[in-house]
Amino acid sequence: MSAKSPGTRVHAAAGLAVVLFTGTLAAAELQPSTVKAFDTYVAAAEARSATPFLWLDTRPAAERQRLLADLRNGELIIERLRVRPGGRELDVPDGMIHHWLGTVFIPNATAADAVKLLQDYDRHAAIYAPTVARSRLLSRKGDEFRFSLRFVMTKVITVVVDGEHHARFAWFGPGRARSWIRSTRLAEVTGAGTSAEREEPAGKGGGYLWRLNSYWRFDERDGGVYLECESVSLTRDIPFGLGWIVGPFVTSLPRESLEFTLQTTRKALMK
Repeated sequence: MSAKSPGTRVHAAAGLAVVLFTGTLAAAELQPSTVKAFDTYVAAAEARSATPFLWLDTRPAAERQRLLADLRNGELIIERLRVRPGGRELDVPDGMIHHWLGTVFIPNATAADAVKLLQDYDRHAAIYAPTVARSRLLSRKGDEFRFSLRFVMTKVITVVVDGEHHARFAWFGPGRARSWIRSTRLAEVTGAGTSAEREEPAGKGGGYLWRLNSYWRFDERDGGVYLECESVSLTRDIPFGLGWIVGPFVTSLPRESLEFTLQTTRKALMK
């Protein structure tokens, strides 16, 4: 038998690491203490975001004018946020909370245009492909919606998550609206698109997405509409020794997903 080359050994080691890594993450399980911490964080975040209407309106005057100019030039503004319930850093046992806020400006669009697009849940798979592979409106009662989405997330590996969500929209005068969108069930899918496709029990699997809340604000002014989306999600923590593969997935993907969602929404509205 011929000796393996260094490159072959490296590939074999990487393959073994991925196998071991997948098996390790399969043991992840969402704990009640993790859910409690997330709910505590969300309550504080929602209380903080009640006023003023846009995050931009909280910035000092000079910074606010600079950010508005950047937005009107087509830039995407994105910020990492952190709230401290009771003024203290929150401990999240066995989990990580990811809190991001992004803003875009769409010229010649209206708040009604943007709200209509967001509410078109049957078309989200077409609008937000390939991140959203399936979408369906389940029910509507006035300004409240129940819908399902299949997320496909790729970062070194590909993870598929099926979920159901509840959305509520409200208008605050002409040209100004908000929405609150919360996941009600999220479950990882193994063997997606094959005869072996199977949905894991909620709260089990790799732990890549356990909770997802999104808060949209629509403000029509300056010849267009400002869209602000605040995302708060919950994932498993990073296992010791596997940060090289798990870390980028659970830390960078929440920001990248928000950027993709806002940029895609802007493109759809500009058409």
